[in-house]
Amino acid sequence: MPLDRIAHVLAQHVAGLEEKGTAKGEEAVVVGVVPPQGERGPRFRLRGEGEREFIRMNSNSYLGMGLRPEVVAAEEAAARQYGAGPGAVRFISGTYEPHVALEQRLAQFHGRAAAMVFSSAYATMVSVVTPLTTERTVLVSDELNHNCIINAMRLARPAEKAVYRHNDMADLERALGSVRGKGDRALVITDGIFSMRGDHAPLPELLEICRRHDADFSENVIVLVDDSHGVGAFGRTGRGTEEHTGAPPCDILVGTLGKAFGVNGGYVTSAAAVIRFLRESSQMYIYSNPITPGEANAALRALELLDSAAGRELLARLRGLQRRFEQGLVKLGFETIPGEHPVTPLVVRDTQQTRALVRHLRDHGVLATGLAYPVVPRGDDEIRFQINADHTEADIDYVLAVLERFPS
Repeated sequence: MPLDRIAHVLAQHVAGLEEKGTAKGEEAVVVGVVPPQGERGPRFRLRGEGEREFIRMNSNSYLGMGLRPEVVAAEEAAARQYGAGPGAVRFISGTYEPHVALEQRLAQFHGRAAAMVFSSAYATMVSVVTPLTTERTVLVSDELNHNCIINAMRLARPAEKAVYRHNDMADLERALGSVRGKGDRALVITDGIFSMRGDHAPLPELLEICRRHDADFSENVIVLVDDSHGVGAFGRTGRGTEEHTGAPPCDILVGTLGKAFGVNGGYVTSAAAVIRFLRESSQMYIYSNPITPGEANAALRALELLDSAAGRELLARLRGLQRRFEQGLVKLGFETIPGEHPVTPLVVRDTQQTRALVRHLRDHGVLATGLAYPVVPRGDDEIRFQINADHTEADIDYVLAVLERFPS
């Protein structure tokens, strides 16, 4: 069948995005990684850029685990032992020992009874929210929650939805009151770290409000936190927003293996009954391949490194680099959102100016990503810088110097 008419419609849509400056554009293709040398952290070579080398300031690999030799060696060892791929979904052909070991270690790390691994954190969130949502469930969400939460709620078809203003606990209380009597269970969902801003949810206050409303629902108020950007990058020992805020454990915690752990995949950890239910009802777990045994083994090695003295040193280094960069932005007169997380936004509030600044950075060997609507709210255009522990102080100072030279 010809696609000429629909192709024209789709091309017009993309052209409109490009005209507004909100198109993502072509993806950079990494063709090589130059190891750290002296005062320089790792550098990246891109297709079409010859021998030019770039500092990567837009990576979620907060601890640099993906380039650590021991993590790479763990993946290679498991691939040699078990093969490159899992072969099928877990309930059909069985699981692999690295999957089981990783799940047990994740549960232990978070102080929970059980955990299960998915192909991604996005798949995890969809696969947790949808089976836990019945026709007698109400969903309550922070207005700035990640796209995976938004789409999970769309797919879930609850009895009622309520959205509260960002991190506004009085409005959360209002939202819970507004859905009282409309369902048997309430699922309150929040990011731990809000990935576009680097700020965090006030978990102690949020949990206390939910506990006060628990008796209003016969099947409880359940708190689900997606701390994908927090685990491994936040808190003294990398246990995320719960640790940083001193909060008690939330009911269900979602995390990722693809950010601070430097590998791939997502996971959920909770009470044993919850995890057992999810293994029997999560569609993206039952019908989709898991991460490879090599990826599971690499993630396990990264977790062991994080949960050690070496990991705490990496976290302390990361905090120092983040402070250096944030203070440098303020000194240069740029707007940012203060915080201790390595996501450090430079708020521009203008789409074209954001694009110009991203081009200026790239022209000077710095990879950074500009964010515009609908990724962020209208008027909140920004460049999201992400500090990594394998950056150096010299790297941070160089990026600040490039920003200082931008013609305002």
